[in-house]
Amino acid sequence: QSTIQTWVQTWVLEDTFMSLTALKVRNAKPGEKLSDGGGLRLDVDTRGNAAWVFRFTSPTTGRERYMGLGPASDVTLAQARDGAADARALIRKGVDPIEARNGERAALKEEAARAVTFQQYAEGYIQRMESGWKNPKHRQQWTNSLKKYAFPLIGQKPVADVNTAHVMEVLTPIWNTKPETGSRVRGRIEMILTAAKAEGLRTGDNPAAWRERIKPLLPSKRKVRKVKHHPALPYAALPKFMASLRADASDSALLLQFIILNAARYNEGAWCDWDEVNEAQTIWTIPGLRMKGDRPDKPHAVPLTDAAQAVLEKARERNG
Repeated sequence: QSTIQTWVQTWVLEDTFMSLTALKVRNAKPGEKLSDGGGLRLDVDTRGNAAWVFRFTSPTTGRERYMGLGPASDVTLAQARDGAADARALIRKGVDPIEARNGERAALKEEAARAVTFQQYAEGYIQRMESGWKNPKHRQQWTNSLKKYAFPLIGQKPVADVNTAHVMEVLTPIWNTKPETGSRVRGRIEMILTAAKAEGLRTGDNPAAWRERIKPLLPSKRKVRKVKHHPALPYAALPKFMASLRADASDSALLLQFIILNAARYNEGAWCDWDEVNEAQTIWTIPGLRMKGDRPDKPHAVPLTDAAQAVLEKARERNG
């Protein structure tokens, strides 16, 4: 009965005399609601902005709905009538025209997302983010590692379709021989896919996430091969060694003093920038991406001793 009633209502609306003309549309005043019949109406807001609206009863829910057909500045009366006629045709078939349009838009959005490859999105991501990476070596490593290990294998796949099998395809050849490199590549892929999801280009869990996806499939990088440490200087010999460094005029000797005084790693000290040093509070903050854990959200604060500050002053005198 409801279907028959909907058909009858639609037929009656279609058969209603169309009362609007192009002149009436142009002369519509703020606050007016002008009916053209058949459920089509021109609504004008208080500021004079006119828009086409199609009023109908949904064949799926039985509720009254209002479907926007566009502003009168862009959509002519004839085009609005065509849009209303198309909507009525869908109603006769038992289809809600608003839901049909939403489905079409979702399909177009999905199609557009599938057209973006992993490489295209990754390159755009790096371009957007690199201004926040102060370390030029870090920027270079991001680009080079993806070009060498990820792009040849998954670069041309739609970013929406990259899954755990694809990530494993990238990691498996390098994990046992270059575990540190593999770990960094995995982390970079994860960050790229997280950003793609935030932009609506992906759905679901991140296939490069370590704990949920990759950890059950690969051994811990620390267990892949035994680490062979460099020989250590006996601590009793350190005073004499530091004296020799202070007597050495090279930048390398100055850097090594700074590293020793702050118990830092080479890359943490070598890429130190003045922006990282708070001279008023005598604290050096190392960005998390330069720490061993490679965690951008975990910077490391180091209180600077008088001796460490003296090294920085010498560096300033030499290199600015």
